[in-house]
Amino acid sequence: MTQNDLINVLFNMSETVLQKVVDIIKADPHSGLSLNLYALVSTLRMEKSGYMYMLRKLRDLSAEHRAIAYELMELMAGNGNQGEAWDAALQAMDKAIKRG
Repeated sequence: MTQNDLINVLFNMSETVLQKVVDIIKADPHSGLSLNLYALVSTLRMEKSGYMYMLRKLRDLSAEHRAIAYELMELMAGNGNQGEAWDAALQAMDKAIKRG
């Protein structure tokens, strides 16, 4: 796989998983699920703090929603937690949480 192929895979993964999280948060901004995923995404934007997310919070998620959390972590591992798609998704999540 070339570097361009990897970039395309990460971009597509970014678009898909971030949209899933935005949709979940918009649907019910103050649910435990939304707040848990929002906390994870918020943590994944803080490299200097070492991405300190309490992994035991994954127990609160269904298998389907843990898969989304793992996709977010994989996105971070591939440096996909930056750029236009990431920033736009974060803005949409922030807005949904604040409007509640």
